[in-house]
Amino acid sequence: MSAGGIETQDVEFEAAAAEAQKHAIYFVLEGANLEVAKVGKNYELLNCDDHANFLKRHGKDPASYRPDISHQALMMILDSPLNKAGKIKGIFVHTNKNVLIQVNPHVRLPRTFRRFSGLIAQLLQKLSIRATNGPDKLLKVIKGPVGKHLPVGAHRIGFSRSAPEIIPIHRHPALDRTESPLVFVLGAFSHGHIDDGQVDEYISISQFPLSAAYALSRITNALEQRWDIV
Repeated sequence: MSAGGIETQDVEFEAAAAEAQKHAIYFVLEGANLEVAKVGKNYELLNCDDHANFLKRHGKDPASYRPDISHQALMMILDSPLNKAGKIKGIFVHTNKNVLIQVNPHVRLPRTFRRFSGLIAQLLQKLSIRATNGPDKLLKVIKGPVGKHLPVGAHRIGFSRSAPEIIPIHRHPALDRTESPLVFVLGAFSHGHIDDGQVDEYISISQFPLSAAYALSRITNALEQRWDIV
């Protein structure tokens, strides 16, 4: 009797877990330029506009320091109806310094870049940012690789202009997969390529170069239309 009860609970739990993974979406931003340095008396998130002279003095190319790309991309994900409908289960940012950041899909990031920079500088020093009204960590630095934080059996799609064919995202057959989670991997840099051996396939969704934020808008919009999220 007892054993039967446990078995029933296990079956119900597994069914609930499987149902929760239906239409589950994960995003990974690769190669993000998020680097903190002491500038004067303060630690600041380096960017090409405010720290060009500092970067040049240290032999670095200011054009590579574009944390605004990550800011815009994250705002696009978090603001999407797809996220507000609860379909986005995980957001990860992997920096070009091999730091892995987990972003809570419920976080409300600062809308101005200056405040965002201050928040990320704080995160990279303290390793986590907690909610002001509770114990939840809204942003945290975690141990990599990112693959161990993704669900088993998820289909991982990387985006690259050098992919062998262009497939409009709304026509991609992966969008018809409802039984397993989808992971979308995009570059959070102005120039370069995703280097992620854990991607199942690479696709291109336009004949033109797209910003990370605009590519994300295409992805989220396609999923919203497919699943009637308005």
